[in-house]
Amino acid sequence: MPYSHKHPNPRVIVVGAGIGGLMMGLLLGKAGITYQIFERSSNVKALGALMSINANILPVFEQLGLLEEVQNISLRNHGSSLFNRNMKEIGKVTIPNYQELTGYDFLVFSRPELYDILLRQIPKDRISFNKRILSMRKSAGGTRIYCSDNSIYEGDIVIGADGAYSSVRQNMHKMMKADEGVAPVQDVKDMAVPYMCMVGTTGPMDTVKYPQLLDPLNHLHHVVGTDIHSWTVITIPKNRFCWSVMVQVKNQAEAKEQRFRNSEWGPEANNSLIDEVKDFPITFGGTLGDVIEATPKDRISKVMLEEKLFETWHYRNVVLIGDANCLYDLKDLSPESLTAAFEDYKSQRYKEAKKQVAYSKLNARVSSGQTFVEKIVRHLVLNFIPTSVKARQFSKAAAYR
Repeated sequence: MPYSHKHPNPRVIVVGAGIGGLMMGLLLGKAGITYQIFERSSNVKALGALMSINANILPVFEQLGLLEEVQNISLRNHGSSLFNRNMKEIGKVTIPNYQELTGYDFLVFSRPELYDILLRQIPKDRISFNKRILSMRKSAGGTRIYCSDNSIYEGDIVIGADGAYSSVRQNMHKMMKADEGVAPVQDVKDMAVPYMCMVGTTGPMDTVKYPQLLDPLNHLHHVVGTDIHSWTVITIPKNRFCWSVMVQVKNQAEAKEQRFRNSEWGPEANNSLIDEVKDFPITFGGTLGDVIEATPKDRISKVMLEEKLFETWHYRNVVLIGDANCLYDLKDLSPESLTAAFEDYKSQRYKEAKKQVAYSKLNARVSSGQTFVEKIVRHLVLNFIPTSVKARQFSKAAAYR
């Protein structure tokens, strides 16, 4: 339901027009809250490959009337298969009764297509491009953001949805240090960088050569290959593959070098890695080079898969990502009310976010880990955990919506 006269209507600045920022804008708009999204790029980069969503978030798409659109770009997934470098299957993680357990299918699709769905829901005048945030300052009316084009904007609430190296978060830390003399020590440490990843989505492929593309169920095949490389090829609608190559990063020194080379999503500097992996075989037949060749060059990108759970989620009227429900419950726009709303938001989300980070780490170890310990973990998970235990875990994880 939209805002009424009983509730304040804050002016909300959302920084970042990625999937998180667009979803935030969509939810704010449905709640009748005034918002503006600021994006540093001049246009949308349709990059990325496979994404999956499940019962944790699909109810939101259903409430927004977007579930059918998401289903139309997706295939249902009942699990994944792992192979060694000789293309021998070493294990499966299956969830064939996921829909029965949770009420929703486990869906996989190409990331840019979900982005397009969300972008269509946002009025064009609600997104301002070429707005790189340089700094933020407190003001009598809330917080001002200062952009690289010398423009200035003011909002009652600033929401940071601008990625791993969030300008909003960095400026929030500066505000904390200026006010209190300290910044959150844990949050300014380097992120863990276990992998560098190259991804892409092919154009339509030959279904005679690749008959698995015609299957209404998704095929997700992951190969644990060389000492540092692993790779995944996945079927998606329209006779296409999503694919990814993971390169394990051994230490922080290497991580810093890779971070310098690959500071953001983009097709630059991919050729050397393509040359390294193009002859690697894939389970569907042929090589990685075949699917890379079928991928538009400007849609191939590299990114550091950096991982960290930040402890500080908000300060004063600045919050990272945010929750429209908590904003809807605001009694007024005082610092005390905003802090209470943001604390409520964190108390609801933090415990679950912590679980998801732990699950993500385990999943990465099972699917891509190359160290001796990770190989042992993979062997144990694939061979000694009963299917019934895995099903209970999937069901438990899906309970948080």
